[in-house]
Amino acid sequence: MSKRSPASLEVKLHVVRLCLEHKSNPNYEAKQRGLSSHTVREWIRKYKADGLDGLKESRTWKTYSKEFKLAVVNEVLSGRFSVEEATNKHHISSRSVLIKWITKYTNEIELKPTHKGKGLSHMNKGRKTTFEERIEIAQYTIANELDYQKAIEKYGVSYQQVYAWVRKYQAGREEALQDNRGRKKPVEELEEHERLKLRIKELEARNEYLEMENDFAKKLVEIKRRNTR
Repeated sequence: MSKRSPASLEVKLHVVRLCLEHKSNPNYEAKQRGLSSHTVREWIRKYKADGLDGLKESRTWKTYSKEFKLAVVNEVLSGRFSVEEATNKHHISSRSVLIKWITKYTNEIELKPTHKGKGLSHMNKGRKTTFEERIEIAQYTIANELDYQKAIEKYGVSYQQVYAWVRKYQAGREEALQDNRGRKKPVEELEEHERLKLRIKELEARNEYLEMENDFAKKLVEIKRRNTR
């Protein structure tokens, strides 16, 4: 299992500046740090929209009204803005958040307002997990473009837990995911088949996300084509 390079504010800013000054590119920087190129592009987008503040990790859950969600979704479906442009224009937390809204809307699922403290399952709860589970959950969340909600629903853990595990894993400190109570199982003691199993799960999560993105892109093209008739 490869180590993750730190994704601190300083590192993000350094990578963004390299790309903006055309001294590097998102694909290369992502590969160097074991990230997806989309993640690096998100850093660039957020920096362009909000400057340094856009690169800072937020522990707060942004609130969106039902009316706001519908308005933004309609802007994209009408062809007025792309997903990227709408995300940037309205300062939505991430591109994947807007994609979820559009997917729900096009599948005739009601868009509900997101209130502060709501929308995240098990917000103040958690559960005991093994060292291997914590690595798997961190990998899954990163593979799904830091979709904390998806990880919370899949694994039944809290936002605080996932947030902390992802931060530690991204900093290349898998050993920090160990439970300090009782005997620790060092990273070095993970057998090769355990490492491979975790790596496979990470790749499966990434493939699942990319397939979802691809299906969404095709559906969006079809909707826009129908609207132009």
